[in-house]
Amino acid sequence: METNLRLLRLVRRYMRRDDQPRHRPRHSSLRRPQPSSLSNLKHLQNLRLHKIPNLVGQIPQSITQLTLLRYLDISWTNISGPVPHFLAHLNNLVFLDLSFNRLSGSIPPSLTNLPSIRAIDLSRNQLTGPIPELFMTRSTTDFATLDLSDNNLSGQLPASFSKINFSSVDISRNGFSGDASVLFGKGATSIVISWNDFKFDFSKVAFSESLFVLDVSHNRIYGTIPQQITEVYYLQSQSLNVSYNRLCGKIPSGWELKYNSSFFHNKCLCGPPLDPCK
Repeated sequence: METNLRLLRLVRRYMRRDDQPRHRPRHSSLRRPQPSSLSNLKHLQNLRLHKIPNLVGQIPQSITQLTLLRYLDISWTNISGPVPHFLAHLNNLVFLDLSFNRLSGSIPPSLTNLPSIRAIDLSRNQLTGPIPELFMTRSTTDFATLDLSDNNLSGQLPASFSKINFSSVDISRNGFSGDASVLFGKGATSIVISWNDFKFDFSKVAFSESLFVLDVSHNRIYGTIPQQITEVYYLQSQSLNVSYNRLCGKIPSGWELKYNSSFFHNKCLCGPPLDPCK
């Protein structure tokens, strides 16, 4: 750990180093590309480049020389270009966070080959296209974390997701369609699929007892709300949102429901906290 901290301090000194002329024009803007010297840090296991707005350009292929890397966080920067396919060569990578950048293009299918990955965050970029088949299935089937929110992704969820027991999944604010019920009925604590175009029968899904965040709002989900949802102890209405769908029938009773906005704008839902059923 001490070695990693020392190497990270070296990285930070590099990023602050002034490699421009000492007397720059007052209004010039220093925009620094990814430092190629990072590839010399052969023993680095944790790399975090976070909230560095002057960090621009594409992620260099030389990063694959960091063969011991387990934690890679390049977030809240101005890096651009595609999500590199060569990241699949980081065989020890467990955590990948490339959120809040300007990455574009599709998710490379090569990322399905990461043998150790357990958490991926590609949120808040400009990614397009579908999620690759077998995504994250090689590395884990339990307690995986995935965040692809706030992109322009589309298509249906991979059938292989049925093999993954997600701990947390957020794919909100994209253009996904089809059936998302594959995410339910396992051990997830948080499922957020809002602001998509999903269409499936909500009455047929099952809920994990550990679930405490569920947001399926702004889709085309139909059916009724299953009575079994009242057995999910931690899921209170402040962490539940099924609004703006096509749900019908009586809202299950026997649990604490405080906010009717969680149920607004459905086809024919009724009962507390909405209007009585007729």
